[in-house]
This record gives sequence, C-alpha cells and structure tokens, in this order.
Amino acid sequence: MSLVKKFATVGGATLGSRIFGFARETLMAAALGTGSMADVFYAAFRFPNLFRRLFAEGAFNAAFVPLFAKEIEANGTEGAKRFSEEVFGVLFSVLLLITIVMELCMPLLVRFIIAPGFADDPDKFSITIRMAAVMFPYLMCMSLTAMMSGMLNSLHHFFAAAVAPIFLNVVMIGALAYALYSGADPLATAWYLSWGVLAAGILQLAVVYVGVLHAGMSIGFRFPRMTPNVKRLLILAVPAAVTGGITQINQLIGQAIASSRDGAIAALQYADRIYQLPLGVVGVAVGVVLLPELARALKGGNLREAGNLQNRSIEFVLFLTIPAAFALWVLADEIIRVLYERGAFDQQNTALVGSILAIYGIGLPAFVLIKALQPGFYAREDTKTPMRFSAVAVGVNCATALTLFPYLGAPGIAVAEATAGWISTVLLFATLLRRGHLAWEWALARRAALLVVSASVMSGVIVFLQHRWEPWLASSAHLATKVGTLGLLIAISMIVYFATAFLIGGADLGMIRRNLNRKPAPKAEG
Repeated sequence: MSLVKKFATVGGATLGSRIFGFARETLMAAALGTGSMADVFYAAFRFPNLFRRLFAEGAFNAAFVPLFAKEIEANGTEGAKRFSEEVFGVLFSVLLLITIVMELCMPLLVRFIIAPGFADDPDKFSITIRMAAVMFPYLMCMSLTAMMSGMLNSLHHFFAAAVAPIFLNVVMIGALAYALYSGADPLATAWYLSWGVLAAGILQLAVVYVGVLHAGMSIGFRFPRMTPNVKRLLILAVPAAVTGGITQINQLIGQAIASSRDGAIAALQYADRIYQLPLGVVGVAVGVVLLPELARALKGGNLREAGNLQNRSIEFVLFLTIPAAFALWVLADEIIRVLYERGAFDQQNTALVGSILAIYGIGLPAFVLIKALQPGFYAREDTKTPMRFSAVAVGVNCATALTLFPYLGAPGIAVAEATAGWISTVLLFATLLRRGHLAWEWALARRAALLVVSASVMSGVIVFLQHRWEPWLASSAHLATKVGTLGLLIAISMIVYFATAFLIGGADLGMIRRNLNRKPAPKAEG
C-alpha cells in the first residue's frame, strides 16, 4: 500500500473524528460559550489529556512501535505477543499507581499546575478539583488504548486505532444534546460532559482491543517484571513522552497563565479545535504511518528508502498545510462565526477566538512538520535529541507567553505556541540534515516556495471575495446563508490554489505519482 493510501486511511478516520469534534464544540459554544463553566471543564479535562500525551501517544508511538516491529521480525508473532504482554503488565500497574496518587493530590495540582488563577474563586476551584478527579481515570483507558493502537499500526491495521477517538466526540455530543434538550444549567452540563469523558475512554479501549483480536493477536495480563525489552522501552519512552507531549505541555503552560482571565481558557480551546483539523488529518496521519515504515526500512538496511520516505512525507505535508495555514489566517473570523456564533457565543467572542485562530494558522505548518520529522529520530531509537529540542521550545513558549499575555491576552499565548512550534521544527530539520538522515532536495525546496506563491494567490482571491460577499457572511445573515457562502468561498479557494500550484510548478503529476506509487529502494550494500 502506498504512503498516500496509508495516510488517507488514517487521515480519513481522523477527519471523521474531527468533524464530530466540530459538532461537539459547536454545541459546547451554544451551551457554555466562554463562561466560567467552560473554563472549569476545559481546565479539568486538559490535565488527563496532558498525561495521555505524555505517557501514552508520544511515548508509545516513539518507543513501542520500533521495538514491536523489531520483535516481529526477530521472533515472529509469538515473540511480539510476549513482548506486548510484558509491557501491558508494567503499564497497567504504573498507570494504576499514578491514578491513585493524582486523585489524592488533585487539590494541590489544581492550585499550582492546572489553574492557579482559580484559587481566588472557591466555587471554580472546588468544581475543577471534582471534575478533574472524575476525568483523570480517562488517562488509564487512553494509555492502554495507545499501546494497542501501536500494535495495530505495526501490523498495518490502521483503521480501528484511527476511528477510536470518534467515540469521545459521540459520547460528548450525546451529553451536550441531552443538556440542551433538558435545559440543564451550565454546571449540570459540565458534569454530564465529565462523566461522558470517562465513559468514552472505556469505549475507546474496547474498540482497539477488538481490533487487536481481529488482527490475530490477544493480550493476557502478566505479572509486571522489568525484562530487558521493558527496560529498553522505558529508556526510549521517557524522553519520547516529554517530546510527544510538547504541544500539550505548551498548552498547559498557556492554560495556567490564561486562568487569571475569565474566558481565556475556553477561547484558546475553541480556536485549538479548528486548527486540530488539518493537524490531525495530515500531521497525525503522517506521524502514525511514517514511524513503522521508517523503522522497517532501517531495520532492513534500506537507507535510500528511509530517506525517500522522509522527503516524500515532507512534500505531502507542505502541499496540504501551506494553503490551510493561509486560509486560517484570512478566514479566521468567518470560520468562527459560522461554527460557533450562536447562543452564549456572541460577536465579541468571535473576534477574540478568530484572532487566536489566525495566529495558530501561522504555526500550523510547523506543528505538522514536527510530526513528519520526529519519526526520523524515533525510528533510529533516538528519543533524547527531540526531547532536548522540546525543552528549548517549552522555555521559549513559557517566556514568550508570560511576556505577551499582560498586553495581548489570550492571543499572546497563541503567539508563544506558534513561535515554539517553529523553533522545534527548525531544530529537528537542521539536525536530520547535519546527520545525513535527511537528503536536501533543491527541487523540493523550489516546489515549497512555489506552493507559498500559490497560497498567496489563493489568499488574494479570498480577500477580494470577502469584501464582495460581506453581507452574506455577517453575523446578521441567516445561518444557512453563512454556511453556503463560506463553503463556496473555501471551494473556490481550493480550486485557485491547486490550479495555480500545478500551473506554476509547485505541484505536478510526477509528485502525485511519487507518493501514490512508491516502490522500495534497493537495499543498501554493506
């Protein structure tokens, strides 16, 4: 199966999840707006989400997948099954201990890490503690889900792992729909959502477990033992966990800073949901597919194949994210107005969230390129280098956010996150080049520059049409009119971008064929 087909499998399922996510956030905006209960729920949910990224997705996609692939190659399915059970026993035990400790320490965590700004409001502080306690076991479910997803990806069964996140959005949509139907107050709505998160975690775990069984494997519980394989996994996983959770770490820092102003946390979350669409569909798909592909090529000694995989992934990422970044910048207010502006979400909220989304658009290519560059280190079992770069990015993010927030408010935090993302990207790219793990292609650099030109032409067309169609995109226009106009504007912009890109050479049929019909390169000679 070609790279693009694999990207499409994962990206398509992720797109479905993101569409449900939009529906969820639209209902959330209508029910809670950027009020105090929205702040409380998002603050409480961010903490288990952070640990999910730190201990689950980042660590296991970086450390578990290469070791699992190596075990399959060396010892077959039985060896891989034994390794998985060893890891499962240790992971389950560690997660149980972490969950118990975190539940007992929740008041301190909320006061000093999750939302220091809530400490002056006894009601918000108390509710955040209780909601975080309800949702924290979600970490355990999702960490085990991530491990099984790593197994599925290594076995080329991408769909079950990619489709599982949809269940979180489906359950939360159900909770919000019930709250709106029954006229529940904001506090009751937030509680429905909190219990829904826990239920969704259990459902997602069940989905990937069934997927593992369907893939021909099963996992039994083994008493936790520090076997050589488990030790190797932990050595790789600890720095990978920090690196994989860099975006969440930066967002947690931003949340802690933003908690001193009402509505800032919710505003950041609403904008985050929008840019997560291209980040999830392209970035996550590339990261999930590229890591096992690179690991397999390197284990087989196919160094040329590994280099080609890396460059083709970068090419694919740039082709899709450059126009998305330009579109988010120029269409931010219109997107927010159509998706969120109703109920408790007013025009003032649209202006604030739109400004944040435009800034996230600038950082989007960096956020996605990070997903395409990190596997170049992880597939070689180097998780420490990306961790060092992540530490630099966190420092920059923290300093920039603290500097800008008093003057710009929540948009200042978005500037800090985008800046940190670009610094990480430059460091990762330059290091891969210096080590010879990434081959510089002047043709690729030229196409990237032409794609920027194509996206600029597209943006000019969007701005022209925005002014012509302003009455149909205004807050006072009917929702159906706004949706139809925005949809037409996006469709026209896509036609302009792709036509310009192919016309001036930013893209060509050869590029499409290289990604669709990728063939293994000859094995490198010793």
